[in-house]
Amino acid sequence: MRRLTAVLAVCVLGPAAVLVAAPAASAEPATPVTYPAGATATRYSGLAFDACTAQPLDSIKAWNASPYRAVGVYVSGVNRTCRQPELTSSWVASVSRLRWRLLPVHKGLQPPCGARPGDAKISRIPATARSQGVAAATEAVKAAKALGMLPGSALYNDIEHYSQTDSTCRTAVLTYVSAWTRELHRVGWVSGVYMNLNLGAKQLSDVYTSTAYARPDALWIARYDGVDSLKGWTNIADSKWARHQRAKQFRGSHDETYGGVTINIDTNRLDTPVATVAYSYKATSTTPLNARTGPGTSYPVAATYAPGAALKVVCQTPGTKVGTTSVWNKLSSGQYVTDHYVDTPSTTGYSAPLPRCSYPYQATATGGLTERSGPGNGYAAVGTLPNGGLAWVTCQRAGTRVGTSSVWNRLDNGHYVADHYVATPSSTSYSKPVPRC
Repeated sequence: MRRLTAVLAVCVLGPAAVLVAAPAASAEPATPVTYPAGATATRYSGLAFDACTAQPLDSIKAWNASPYRAVGVYVSGVNRTCRQPELTSSWVASVSRLRWRLLPVHKGLQPPCGARPGDAKISRIPATARSQGVAAATEAVKAAKALGMLPGSALYNDIEHYSQTDSTCRTAVLTYVSAWTRELHRVGWVSGVYMNLNLGAKQLSDVYTSTAYARPDALWIARYDGVDSLKGWTNIADSKWARHQRAKQFRGSHDETYGGVTINIDTNRLDTPVATVAYSYKATSTTPLNARTGPGTSYPVAATYAPGAALKVVCQTPGTKVGTTSVWNKLSSGQYVTDHYVDTPSTTGYSAPLPRCSYPYQATATGGLTERSGPGNGYAAVGTLPNGGLAWVTCQRAGTRVGTSSVWNRLDNGHYVADHYVATPSSTSYSKPVPRC
């Protein structure tokens, strides 16, 4: 982002509130994420643009003719440059209904040895930088919630370019970003950071495996070379932030016109987590619709909804077949209803723009985590999840005991990984709100 000068990324309590005990296998740099009941993650792969201010809804509609389907929005931060008169919860809901994904950006405190001279800065005192990082996370979460974004969303903390030779400044930035990540994880959000490839991101990469800092889940770099590849980044190995965890801003400030509307934008290539929102649908049953604690008729009934009731759906997942479909809808309450009695577009399968329900956690195995065809070491190896890569977990089930746990995670690609090497909240049992397979 030209007003960010280089890279994208994303909550406020005192430092004591950050020091939450974590399982031994999930210590830093891979801190566990405590997703609340109604959370799910959403990701997007494709082109995105960002502008200094959120554009009017009519402009977004005109840009349906563009190759872009995601847009960056500045939700919070003391150094946010432009006013945001359009950025409201109504705007977020309307843009989401148009099948656009959103990338929420927090432009808060900046490095004490970089960015613009007049920007408010991160403290060089580590303890203060830590509390500032927690405060940034709290501020961003509050702003995102007010806009209708939900836990499980990725929030990107915009850190502008800074000196690579100032050691106290480097420590301040890394401490701030680490605290930001830990606090977001504590309250159930995904952590992203936006940095210049050569003037920031390299230092974040250098501490990728350091136990002194919590590692963000996604990295958005700025490198205006016109190349939209998410691989081959200088000084950042392809094995880092390797599983739907990367974005690149590859072209800076320029005008583009679609549908007769011209906007000054930066251009980005994404394969990364974005914001999660709820979509409104109605119950189509002729009798009260049972909402259950999991995606199937064997789960207990948690609530009922009257025929025609409005339902806030956050994602879809497979479950018991009812009528013509095996799809179940997860509501923002954390309850599940069969899609057979909801007016989503498809009566047999999944419906865009609803994402598939998933819960990303970082892999903790130093040499990478083997993905298997089933929940046990006796199943065939079918892939490898790099250290720090996101395990996009869809459900959990019992399998071969590994370390302290017999739990295995089923990933969104159908593979299984041992939970012992994934930074889920529990190191011995199942982790809410992930359903059982």
